[in-house]
Amino acid sequence: MMKAISASPVRALGFGSICTCADNSGAKEVRIIAVYKYHGRKGTHPRGGVGEMCNVVVKKGKPEIRKKVEKAVIIRQKKEYRRPDGTRVKFEDNAVVLVDEKGLPKGSEVKGVVAKEVGERFPKIAGISAGVA
Repeated sequence: MMKAISASPVRALGFGSICTCADNSGAKEVRIIAVYKYHGRKGTHPRGGVGEMCNVVVKKGKPEIRKKVEKAVIIRQKKEYRRPDGTRVKFEDNAVVLVDEKGLPKGSEVKGVVAKEVGERFPKIAGISAGVA
């Protein structure tokens, strides 16, 4: 069960979105193919936002990890979203971190900052990141 987070980010990344992989697991670029806990209207494609877990397929990276379906957490999105205190947040890229079944990161470090909402739901990802914004 995923914990609730303080903000409600816009679900900006849909089915087929290409994101950069911000960890050192060997993947460079991934494509989102499903979003966990998504309940949309019939016929709509699943969409995810910051702090959500999704299924991705690795498009670019080391040969042993390419073409594999992995679980990932969205840590940054370009589309701005509003926090409860009124501030608006947006990042310069769409990025994910590969995780295992329990939500623990596969890599040992994360390049760039991680959204605060990700730190609330996945503290281990925030712990290995460069910073939390």
